[in-house]
Amino acid sequence: MIKGLFETHLFVENLERSVDFYKNVLGLIECGYNDERRVAFYWIGEPKDAMLGLWEKPKEEIDIRHFAFRCDVDDVLNKSVAFLKARNLQSYNFLKDGNEKPMVFAWMPAIAIYFKDPDGHDLEFIAILEGEGKPELGVVSYEEWMEQNC
Repeated sequence: MIKGLFETHLFVENLERSVDFYKNVLGLIECGYNDERRVAFYWIGEPKDAMLGLWEKPKEEIDIRHFAFRCDVDDVLNKSVAFLKARNLQSYNFLKDGNEKPMVFAWMPAIAIYFKDPDGHDLEFIAILEGEGKPELGVVSYEEWMEQNC
């Protein structure tokens, strides 16, 4: 019965700041806004494919959340870090090697890179890689993943 995830919602401290971030920085398409309710809605990907809702709440009512944007492998691997840097966003991974390169979650397998929105929510660009997962590898660099799969 379940075919996918259609929408997710975040609480944000300042709706205008978040509208600017998701619309102008990330390039999502606004599909609804209600100033009276202090809420904005955005299409993720193609219109009517998936939606993000932003609800303004006082800072003390905001708990930090995480969600991931589905992307193409080439975009995550070769474009994501430059995309984030061009928008003054800090990318990060879980490799603990001091670099900002995307990482591979070998159990899926998927390549991913993380960044934060203005409220500190953890956002991710992710793409599923071809092949079978290898949970025993943990989180590895793309280069290490390719060495294990050649």
